[in-house]
Parts: sequence; C-alpha cells; structure tokens
Amino acid sequence: MVKNEWTEAEIDEILAEYKPITVPVSISVKGNQKILGFSEAEKILGKARLISLEPCWCRLKLKNCNGPIDVCICVDTEAEIAISERDGWKATLEEAMDALRRSHKAGLVHLAYETEGHEMRSICSCCACCCHTMAAITRFGYDGSTVEHADVIAVHDPAKCNDCQLCVKKCHFDAWNLVGDKVHHYSLRCGGCGVCASFCPKGAITMVKRSKVGPRRRPKKGARATKKRLVKRYKLAK
Repeated sequence: MVKNEWTEAEIDEILAEYKPITVPVSISVKGNQKILGFSEAEKILGKARLISLEPCWCRLKLKNCNGPIDVCICVDTEAEIAISERDGWKATLEEAMDALRRSHKAGLVHLAYETEGHEMRSICSCCACCCHTMAAITRFGYDGSTVEHADVIAVHDPAKCNDCQLCVKKCHFDAWNLVGDKVHHYSLRCGGCGVCASFCPKGAITMVKRSKVGPRRRPKKGARATKKRLVKRYKLAK
C-alpha cells in the first residue's frame, strides 16, 4: 500500500511552472537482445554546456519504492543552481547517460521539464508511485495534455507476441491491457517512453514515429475505467 501521496493542489502548483515532455529512448529489440540507444536524451545532453546529477526529490520525499535515487539530471543554468544551492554535483555526458540507463532498466519513465518559453532544463526518471507528474495521470485523471507525449509510439506485432503480459505490468500509462487472454495496445494512451519495448522478451514491440501510425485506437471503456485500473494497480487514493 502506498502511504505517501501528492495532493492535487501540490500537483497543480508544480505543473503550473513546468511543462513535462516524455523522452523516448529509441529502443530496438532483436530476440532476447536489447539495445538501448538513448539518442533523443543524448542529443539533449550533448548540447548542454554543464550537466549535473542530484538525488530524486520525489522518491526521497515519498519513499514509496526502491527506484534509483541519484538519477535526476539538470543542464546549464539549472545545473548551476543544483550544484550551488541544492545537493547536485557536476557530471559528464557519460555519467548522465549511465543514470538514464540505470533508471530505464528499473522501468522508469524519462520526463524532460521545461519552463514556459525556455528550453529544457532537467530530465527526471519517474515512477507512478512517487512522481508528481505521473501521479497527475494515475491518480487524478489528468489528460494527455499534462505530459507532452514523445514523437514515437509503441507498435504491437501480435504474430511475435506470446501474451506474457510483461508490457501490461511495466506500462505507466495503462496503454497495454488484456482482452480475454490476449494483449492489446491502446495507442491513445501511449506516452512513447519505450519501457515496454525494452522489456519485451519476444521483440513484439517496436517504437515508430507517431506520424507513421494510422488512426489511433481508443479503448472501449473510456477514461473512468482507466482510472479505476490505475487506482487498483498503484493502490492509490480514489
């Protein structure tokens, strides 16, 4: 049971200042071999003049899971603030990429945060049980405009799928569900984080540009049923 939770007022205050964007990890999977090519994140970090790492404020505050702590990344001016005023330290590009790899291996979602009218200032690796932004979606039913989805989306190949349900368990956006005993993907919910693709043991999930995907699939039961599933899954307040 999750004991520590964000209030809706706290979430509204945080999201009023920052605009979260899902960072895809450009996953490619072949058989049981998983290749993590964090191209988008590396592109963002490669342009930074200064990078810092610091402990995850959300997981330190709520302590609801055992996700990695030292994985919050800041760049440029925000990195200066993190180092001088918070508990941050200067990091190399490779150290920052390693933090992303470790957090992705733990099944976390990478969210880049930017302020209104400014470039990205930080990348957080988020879980639904501690992160304020993910809580906005899973607890309070905020729609897709809360988090700007990545420009890639998961595509499911039923011919390769063994319906192991690992994608259902790993997805933070409730985009994967069982219909009978078969796994189905609902693209309208997909954040494009790539977590499902990296964990799929059969290579049945690939990430493609959203523009290449046809009409997106809407689940039959709608947002209310989705929220019920998420509340049950994370054992959070209704």
